[in-house]
Amino acid sequence: MRIRPQFADALIAVALTGASAVLGKESGSQGWDPLDAWGYLLVALAGLPLAFRVRAPLAVLLWTHLVFAVYVAGGYWPVVVTFGPMLSLYTVASLCALRTAVACGALMTAAWVYAGVAASPRGSMASVVTQALVFALVLIRFGAMARRSTELARQLRREQAERARREVAAERGRIARELHDVVAHHMSVISVQAGLAGFVFDSDPATARAALATISGTSAEALEELRRMLQVLREAEDGAPATPMPGLDRIGELADRIRAGGTPVTVRTLGTPRPLAPGVELCAYRVVQEALTNVLKHAGKTRVEVQLHYEQHQLTVSVINEGKSAEREGVILDRVRTGGGHGLIGMRERAKLYGGSVSIGPRSEGGFAVTLTLPTSAGAVQGEEDASG
Repeated sequence: MRIRPQFADALIAVALTGASAVLGKESGSQGWDPLDAWGYLLVALAGLPLAFRVRAPLAVLLWTHLVFAVYVAGGYWPVVVTFGPMLSLYTVASLCALRTAVACGALMTAAWVYAGVAASPRGSMASVVTQALVFALVLIRFGAMARRSTELARQLRREQAERARREVAAERGRIARELHDVVAHHMSVISVQAGLAGFVFDSDPATARAALATISGTSAEALEELRRMLQVLREAEDGAPATPMPGLDRIGELADRIRAGGTPVTVRTLGTPRPLAPGVELCAYRVVQEALTNVLKHAGKTRVEVQLHYEQHQLTVSVINEGKSAEREGVILDRVRTGGGHGLIGMRERAKLYGGSVSIGPRSEGGFAVTLTLPTSAGAVQGEEDASG
């Protein structure tokens, strides 16, 4: 159980006051006057104010030393009320500047020397002065160490909070790139379909209606993905998205949308398909989505082949554009070399996030290819889950 600091200070004050009262009963056996009602009252006045030592450290220190002086002047055993001055000096050293702590330490030393003078000839002055100096220095040293530890703890909490803010910012940046991929793909499909519908509106109404149906479905899906992504951005909502993120099973839908716009797309699966980690499937889906978007933007209606190659420890995804236009290849390649285009940057970052790699460039036999390689071993999947968590 965690106890509130003020309540803990109150318990400490009551405990020290009780201990002082019990110790006061031994005054007679130590050669001092036994405590009477006035003596017990001074014990209470020296101990109970320690409950406020954190709120008003200097005031409590001055008060305890004043009561200590009055107590010693009454001829009582000084040891009984030394707990208050010592704890108050430690509190000042742990909360205030070192210069203030040293001044308060000098005050406690003077009070102890006064107690030694009042106790003469029952005590040795050399012993009293030595004890006063040693106790004051020790209390100031430990108080300074406590203050330093508190400062380091606060600094650590600030650094942790700053690190958490940076992680949140990085996650929101990732979501922003996700939104870019979604919007870019769907808007490209809608643009192509709208152009097709306008071109054949009078000559081929059936094709125009099919294009408009594709626009309707694509825009609805785009809105649904945008709604899901924006829901993640809301700080007040910590729940998971209502619908699962897209995976490799929806590659066919991507191909159908591109195919409906007049660009022939073929999807080939090599190896034995198997379930993969959700993050791996989402990464592959987004890379294929971005690659097909680039085909619509830069390659026109050239043949495209999407290959999904399931291997023992990795998945290789290739999007191959068989176009022969060197000019169009040069446009895309120039974007790759200069780092332009958030979609191409997003491909690389996604692949890096899941321990994979992506290559983008022209093929020796002509055309353009985007090849993504992602590890699917148990260790890689565990790493992906840790990264997403």
